[in-house]
Amino acid sequence: MRLLRLFNRQKTRALRLPLLRQAGRHLLEEARHCSQYELGLHFVAAPEMAQLNENFLGHSGSTDVITFDYRDPAEAAVLRGEIFICVDDALAQAPRFGTTWQSEIVRYLVHGVLHLEGYDDTTPGRRKLMKREENKLVKELSRRFDLGRLGRG
Repeated sequence: MRLLRLFNRQKTRALRLPLLRQAGRHLLEEARHCSQYELGLHFVAAPEMAQLNENFLGHSGSTDVITFDYRDPAEAAVLRGEIFICVDDALAQAPRFGTTWQSEIVRYLVHGVLHLEGYDDTTPGRRKLMKREENKLVKELSRRFDLGRLGRG
């Protein structure tokens, strides 16, 4: 099973979902060699992300990405989950990191997939390892896809 569903529930920026789907499939199948997945990608605005952050993580305010892992331990090879990506946070954070908001969205997608694979960023050592892998994958995706075409503005 290879199921990648995309949901755009924000109006801050127009997104090219077919290109995001291609990048997501490349990430999963080519870069991560994932043969079975059922993944939902939700592109949301800051108010919805803040609500999710408070309801599920107990934190106030918006955040860039939240990942929900639905894997069944009996089917460990199947990646299942949902990744919520906040477009408003990508717009706010991109200038701070000297990048585009489109590249930030792809970074959040990569970050979410790595969490679903078991990467953890709760300690400095684990965060460094995860960040290294994240940077490598974002670089690969930016070489393969014109990330500027993911959205306008």
